[in-house]
Amino acid sequence: MLDWSDTEPAAAAPIPAVLRPVPRSKPEVTDHANTGLIDRTGGRVSVDEKRMINCRADVNQLLPLKYKWAWEKYLAGCNNHWMPTEVSMQADIALWKSRDGLTDDERRAIKRNLGFFAASESLVANNIVLAIYRHLTNPECRQYLLRQAFEEAVHTHTFQYVVESLGLDEGELFNMYREVPSITDKAAWALKQTKHLEDPAFATGTPETDRAFLRDLIAFYVVFEGMWFYTGFAQILSLGRRNKMVGIAEQYQYILRDESIHLNFGIDVINQIKIENPHLWTPEFQGEARTMIRQAAELEAAYGRDTMPRGFLGLNAALCEQYMHFIANRRCAQIGLAPVFAETENPFPWMSEAMDLKKEKNFFETRVIEYQNGGALSWD
Repeated sequence: MLDWSDTEPAAAAPIPAVLRPVPRSKPEVTDHANTGLIDRTGGRVSVDEKRMINCRADVNQLLPLKYKWAWEKYLAGCNNHWMPTEVSMQADIALWKSRDGLTDDERRAIKRNLGFFAASESLVANNIVLAIYRHLTNPECRQYLLRQAFEEAVHTHTFQYVVESLGLDEGELFNMYREVPSITDKAAWALKQTKHLEDPAFATGTPETDRAFLRDLIAFYVVFEGMWFYTGFAQILSLGRRNKMVGIAEQYQYILRDESIHLNFGIDVINQIKIENPHLWTPEFQGEARTMIRQAAELEAAYGRDTMPRGFLGLNAALCEQYMHFIANRRCAQIGLAPVFAETENPFPWMSEAMDLKKEKNFFETRVIEYQNGGALSWD
């Protein structure tokens, strides 16, 4: 055993010049209260000064909270934490490799599904980081956006994990957004809605640019996360109900749980911006928003026909189109728009049951994860 009391400390190596501390002179005291970086005479931020967009209050000051719902959604997201690698894929791998385990139509739907989601989660994450976070001038909302951006990364990780587990062609799956027309059309529509926001010179502050930002929020929260993901959820969860691809179905349940909070956060942000900026919500803009939602539903119907040309047990393109009409009208109501389709019933009432994550797990097959009760969340 070494006797550390007898050892001499090694001679300290000379500190490279580039790492040596640079002597700093004492800052000069001036009569200028505003340093150009921090306004020392600005006073403390009050709740009333906080706004969703174009806020002049300090965005670095979280407290006092004005929008407690944003903070609560951040906490809910943290409590729902999960990772895809915690879900066993053994049964899915065996079924996928089995010659008669899945029909050709089921395999086509699964691959198209993975192909759409693989790029979509990255597209949404980029929009959050490059556009929404930049222009949403409220710290508690930004706190949630940081959590959401991480969750989008987890979702992208999920599809990588599934593709790797099943031994699928990575190039085929991750390029479907450019090579499969029904997926390309949706991605192109989404990019068109935010094309001008890619301009680093873009800034809110005028009715025109504020509406552009509001349009972006509707495109990504109401359409992308609130409509376009739901056909895919219904497809995979339908297979899971029949004890097929149960690992993927379980991961989709967790993704759907995340997306429900994303959607509800986006709805709250849109409605709060409307309250604070009623001049933006003109009849013309409402008509534009309704057109966007109708177009999105039509693109999703085309995607359903492509992914399920013949359908499979309990699911077909016609039912998915009906479901999309139901969802589209629901989204319109949530942001105060008139419905875009005739009233229709929900053809998949079992979706609510499929979203319930309370289930027993085999400890030796997958890690036991405690999730919050989903009863308090709105799942549609």
